[in-house]
Amino acid sequence: MALLVFFLLLLPLPLPTTASSTNSTSCGPTDEQNGECIDGVLLPAWLPHPPTTGDRAARAIVYFVALVYMFLGMSIVADRFMASIEVITSQERKVTFRRPNGEVTVTSVRLWNETVSNLTLMALGSSAPEILLSIIEVVGRGFEAGDMGPSTIVGSAAFNMFVIIGLCVSVVPDGETRRIRHPRVFAVTAFWSVFAYVWLFLILSWFSPGEVEVWEALLTFSFFPLCVLQAWIADRRLLFYKYARRGREGRAKYRAGKSRGVLVGAEDAEAQEEAGELRLAGGERLTDEEEEEERRDMARVFKDMRQRYPGKDMEQLMELTNYQSLVQQQKSRAFYRIQATRMMTGAGNVLKKHAADQARRALTDGGTRGAEGAGRGEEEEPWTEMEFDPTHYQCFENCGTVSLWVTCIRAEGEGAVQVDYRTEDGTANAGSDYELAKGTLVFQPGEVKKELRLGIIDDDVFEEDEYFYVQLSNPRKTRGAREGTGRVRLGNGWRATVTIFDDDHAGIFSFESGSLRVSESVGTTKVKVVRGSGARGKVVIPYKTMEGTAKAGEDYLEVAGKVEFQNDETSRLIEIQVIDDEEYEKNKSFFIELGEPEMQRGDSGEMWLVAAKGGGEVAGSPSLGEHRKMEVIIEESYEFKNTVDKLIKKANLALVVGSSSWREQFVSAVTVSAGDDDDDDESSEEGLPSCCDYIMHFLTVFWKVLFAFVPPTEYWGGWACFLVSICIIGILTAVTGDLATHFGCTVGLKDSVTAVVFVALGTSVPDTFASKVAAVQDPHADASIGNVTGSNAVNVFLGLGVAWSIAAIYWAGKGQKFHVVPGNLAFSVTLFTGLSIICLVILLYRRRPPIGGELGGPRIPKALTSLLFFGLWLIYILVASLEAYCHIHGF
Repeated sequence: MALLVFFLLLLPLPLPTTASSTNSTSCGPTDEQNGECIDGVLLPAWLPHPPTTGDRAARAIVYFVALVYMFLGMSIVADRFMASIEVITSQERKVTFRRPNGEVTVTSVRLWNETVSNLTLMALGSSAPEILLSIIEVVGRGFEAGDMGPSTIVGSAAFNMFVIIGLCVSVVPDGETRRIRHPRVFAVTAFWSVFAYVWLFLILSWFSPGEVEVWEALLTFSFFPLCVLQAWIADRRLLFYKYARRGREGRAKYRAGKSRGVLVGAEDAEAQEEAGELRLAGGERLTDEEEEEERRDMARVFKDMRQRYPGKDMEQLMELTNYQSLVQQQKSRAFYRIQATRMMTGAGNVLKKHAADQARRALTDGGTRGAEGAGRGEEEEPWTEMEFDPTHYQCFENCGTVSLWVTCIRAEGEGAVQVDYRTEDGTANAGSDYELAKGTLVFQPGEVKKELRLGIIDDDVFEEDEYFYVQLSNPRKTRGAREGTGRVRLGNGWRATVTIFDDDHAGIFSFESGSLRVSESVGTTKVKVVRGSGARGKVVIPYKTMEGTAKAGEDYLEVAGKVEFQNDETSRLIEIQVIDDEEYEKNKSFFIELGEPEMQRGDSGEMWLVAAKGGGEVAGSPSLGEHRKMEVIIEESYEFKNTVDKLIKKANLALVVGSSSWREQFVSAVTVSAGDDDDDDESSEEGLPSCCDYIMHFLTVFWKVLFAFVPPTEYWGGWACFLVSICIIGILTAVTGDLATHFGCTVGLKDSVTAVVFVALGTSVPDTFASKVAAVQDPHADASIGNVTGSNAVNVFLGLGVAWSIAAIYWAGKGQKFHVVPGNLAFSVTLFTGLSIICLVILLYRRRPPIGGELGGPRIPKALTSLLFFGLWLIYILVASLEAYCHIHGF
């Protein structure tokens, strides 16, 4: 309102009620302006004319309030629009690539390059009202040029360049700086942002003064793809950009990659090779550095959360990790715009709200699965099962008998059941090694376990360990028994294996296998040393660990010692401590080696068996078997790896800002949430809404419910939401343009002044909050100010390029010219171009060591920069307004 009063003081009395056009070269009222406002594109003028002073004030208040309310609606539907853009640009595809070692693997890569998406969809999303206003104004005025659209574009560019950047410079905490992460791309967009307005001046005042020819309009539009192409080339370091150096030493630089937009690359071939550059099947280059870095970061965050909150269960830890990873994740311009809009309108902190929803959904899904599982269990038909438990038995050949156990798991109310059994030869033969047996076991009601005894035959012959089988068959109910409700069957353990150890030999000692894979999270792993082909006497075997790719003290604890086997003992365990450093991928190994076995003196004091010294061996002496050396391979924890993989899938900002159903959208529309913007808080819990949150929610609840009818972002990969949202933005923009024109006409402001001050300010407020949040939270300056230069160029090339192309072609088809008198627009463009060059030079100077970044820095330079930028904006609107009212002569 203060700005309104300021501009009213500039006006000469009496106030002209105008709806001026660019086609007017006079400072006085035109034929259309004789005391009354003209109809807009959609909204007619407010009758009767002329209004009284009281009516004029009342109408001005109504128009102003309606204008503010329309700006709120545009910001909310733009939130839906930006959410669809975030979903679209986050889409991925599967690609097959070959690693340097020749291994072929499949990974997911993003379809959209970060720079291309920023200059196309992101820029369109943040500047859609300005672009559509220019197009709608030209079409709605019968393909004649107007002041509102072009002036809004220039005024919005001035606000973005001076106010938003000035604010971002000051909000960075004292002592911190933010630098442009991609200076090449920023340089390209900065050049095009200045050239765009220089080009406007040339076509308005130099090439064809007073008109826009078809080739000029089409060339203006064609600059848009050229700008995007050059920015993409600079980002990918193609053509001459590959020779550019960030420093004389060829330090590592950021460059575009195929996986997730911007990757850490290298300046020379050797560094690229070290960085693990890969090649796709189609010949395109790909680096896995960024993907590996993402996994390491997620693993680091998860370990940190587990150390900080040891009492939390896995679901809670995953929730905390997901929240922290989303907070630390590099975010797009669309996300910051959505975050700012939702916090401003009482919709809450996007990240905290998402974390709380995920926690509630996990609890709900868990309860539902439990109920479904219980329901399936009740419907399942009861069975009575009979099986061996356990299924493996061992004995020495001098044991006489071995006992096997058969269990019966009964259905409720089941009577007597029975099952047949019989032995079957393996390497052991019935009659020479064990006694043949067959028969029937009967389980009486209530009986759940029976013992089965089998005879073992002893001999004095050295032989290998042998085994035989015992099988169950023909399970059935006993005749005459009480009928139960279930059926009878065999369980999985229907066959048992009995191993007979020879007791006439000291034994052959070895590991169970030549290698063992263990998880790094196992803590203590137990390696089994087995004794076969005999178990007579006491034997001691030395052992020790040896380094491989795994290093003692880093990956495991070195051990050396002796393992002692007592008489008839067939296995012993060696314990080794594995160090868990929680790596996402790990494949290191070390070795355990057995020494020569030594017989010990027996309890009776006689050495019944010793090794011969003449080179031979006494029969039955202990020896080492095939696996005397075992390789222990330490792998990553699969539980830990799966957890990290799940977290990476969940840590997708498109899932945070998107929606999957209309129900979700309507629930969100009527729910008020806390607008706390402190994402650095480790807690992912939502706070309570403040009074301001409730006020903003009730002011915007109409728009929220209305735009909940927009298709969810999950439909058509976000394109359904994109198309519907941009149509709604177009309608709201047309209404807003009419309101702004009528407001300016009512209070006596020209369209050019109304557009530069009020419309540009209203459409740029969400971007202002988004840039402020990005400047504080993002470690780089790209998300906060990198979008400004790109948007300023895109606004001209799309907003004016499309609108003027349509009008120029229309009038050319009629054999007439499309007239656009330079007037206020040429002067405003020239003024903005000069001031923007000053702004860019200051930003470039701030990158020097005394400050070290475009944003932030020491308090005094930071404050001076912000005040200077704010002053440039005030100079722009003041001088442009004075020129509009002929206090300053323009072109």
